[in-house]
Amino acid sequence: MAGTWSGAGTVTLDDGSSERIRCRATYHVGGPRMTMGLTCASDAYKFNLAADVQAEGNAVTGSWSESSRNVNGDLRGRGGGGNFQVVASAPGFNADIAMRTAGNKQSVTIRADSQFRGANITLSK
Repeated sequence: MAGTWSGAGTVTLDDGSSERIRCRATYHVGGPRMTMGLTCASDAYKFNLAADVQAEGNAVTGSWSESSRNVNGDLRGRGGGGNFQVVASAPGFNADIAMRTAGNKQSVTIRADSQFRGANITLSK
């Protein structure tokens, strides 16, 4: 998973509208710890997600932040072998995030309960 990935997808907003986005992700892996940066943008929408997670067995815990909206919180879930299923939470915000990595392809699915409803992103290394 370590390295730089790029690709595209769609973001869905609370009014039901969706936009195509371009994304770039960077992962740094060291032992049981991983840091991640994901930036996605369209003509009218952008988000900058950062996370710092640690694995203990199959359990994954850590913290996340989204800099363009100044939101941050905790991550909890399960993962291993390039596949992660986590819940990102902050006051007034919860999102389910699934990441699947196979070879040089990665899919990221985010489902949230805020004005940002979700994203489906496909990345390649």
